[in-house]
Amino acid sequence: MATVLPELVSYLEGLPEPHILFDRRYRIVAANAAYRRQFSPQASVVGRTCYEVSHQFSVPCDQAGENCPLARSLESGQRERVLHLHHTSQGESYVNIELVPLRDAAGEQAYFIEKMEPLRVAQGQPAAQGLIGRSPAFQRMLELVSRVGPASASVLLLGESGTGKELLAQAIHEASPRAANPLVVVDCASLPETLFESELFGHERGAFTGANTSKPGLVEAASGGTLFLDEVGDIPLPMQVKLLRLLESGTYRRVGSTELRRTDVRVVSATHRDLKAMVADGRFREDLYYRLSTFPISLPALRDRAEDIPLLAVALLARVAPQRRLALSPGAMARLQRHDFPGNVRELRNVLERAALLADGSNIEAVHVERALGSDAPAPARERMGLAPALDAPLRSVERAALQAQLKAHRGSRAELARKLGISERSLYRKLRELENDPSAS
Repeated sequence: MATVLPELVSYLEGLPEPHILFDRRYRIVAANAAYRRQFSPQASVVGRTCYEVSHQFSVPCDQAGENCPLARSLESGQRERVLHLHHTSQGESYVNIELVPLRDAAGEQAYFIEKMEPLRVAQGQPAAQGLIGRSPAFQRMLELVSRVGPASASVLLLGESGTGKELLAQAIHEASPRAANPLVVVDCASLPETLFESELFGHERGAFTGANTSKPGLVEAASGGTLFLDEVGDIPLPMQVKLLRLLESGTYRRVGSTELRRTDVRVVSATHRDLKAMVADGRFREDLYYRLSTFPISLPALRDRAEDIPLLAVALLARVAPQRRLALSPGAMARLQRHDFPGNVRELRNVLERAALLADGSNIEAVHVERALGSDAPAPARERMGLAPALDAPLRSVERAALQAQLKAHRGSRAELARKLGISERSLYRKLRELENDPSAS
């Protein structure tokens, strides 16, 4: 092994994050106390390879399906950043890796310093909360989160319903310098157009009937933190220009006021809609679209990360039935992995909750999952409205007619109607808005 300058070893030892120094053959030459505590508290790491200690691999990372920062640095000649899933003394953990090459007297890359910072918002194993997964699609998404989190750029989350967009927004917020300040969620789909501006920007006393006191808006509540605009495609056109002004200048006015106020928010937005198509149809402002989508992130559907279902299932079972120690049989797990999950992680959670109720013992068998997925499960909302089970596209002609009939017959609140249909209020408002915007509905 090469002799390392004691000054360099002393420098590494004083750093709070795990650091190692290793050579071109992946052999660790020096490791600081933070690294030793995290990866090998009982045994020496000097002389061992970084991939064996950090990953428990027998070959370098790029030969085991991961990006190798050393290989990338040798190719680029520069420092490199990657996201890795490491084996620590506390279990598997996602880690941001920053590798810096050190050159010898001949200008050749002889050694490398690797800094490791944990990405605390995600796990590669079942966990009580946070993002869970280890599939390639999940890791690609997570790497984008790790890169944009510390920045101030606006982020647009794109994905099907149930993929976890609000959870990802929370991860971005927690990975940012704003993590100690509020994350404020604006549910754009459930806010009526008449109340949207007041809820977002606040109002002054007397601004409208019922405004007996001044009230700050959600933008003001999020100052210093993150404003998450969920289902941004449902924002009314008249409000879009005011939101654009907020994004471009950081200024807004309360309803009923002429005073220009300032706020400091980082905006993360999400939608399951095709915003580009909405721009082409004139239903969404092009300038707002580009302002929101500075850094777009696509969330993979669950069917595109089926290898994550076992991890998710274990974690979700602990959440839906915390008082029972339930386990999934191999047959039950195999049946879950064969399902297409059009409702994604939200559907998986619902299926597991139903299967837990159907199982009397401590094991959930394939028959319980089959019943939870099939005709013995609670009827989907479309069946409660008298629709054929095969109807999947939202608001097709039959569903549209059934929803209109339910609206005419219902005399209670929208919350009661949502419960009757077996859907959330958010989903009901989304369907109603789609109904209003569909010219064939009239």
